[in-house]
Amino acid sequence: MSRLIWRISGLAFLLIGTIGIVLPLLPTVVFYILAAFCFARSNPAWEARLLAHPRWGPHINGWRERGAIARSGKIMALISLAISGLIGAWYLDGWIAALPAAAALSVGSWIASRPS
Repeated sequence: MSRLIWRISGLAFLLIGTIGIVLPLLPTVVFYILAAFCFARSNPAWEARLLAHPRWGPHINGWRERGAIARSGKIMALISLAISGLIGAWYLDGWIAALPAAAALSVGSWIASRPS
């Protein structure tokens, strides 16, 4: 039963990641990393296909081996976080306006600290 849950989760993450290819703010690689994690526990052949993929495989392997995020991914993530923080500060009132900026700063700091 747990293998079925892992497989369904992997398929869900794969679907969300695939949708992220065409939606600008939805990440793809993050969900493919999660899909590979789930497939490792349910279907090693599907995990191997993800790891061998010429476009996504190097990103997944880089994360698994070194916790690395590609430089281009870091830049896009940091730009998106900065824009989100600024939009929150612009449209929200009072102390709550600082929350999106604080979240963007903390997550952005973590992303920037990862190896490339």
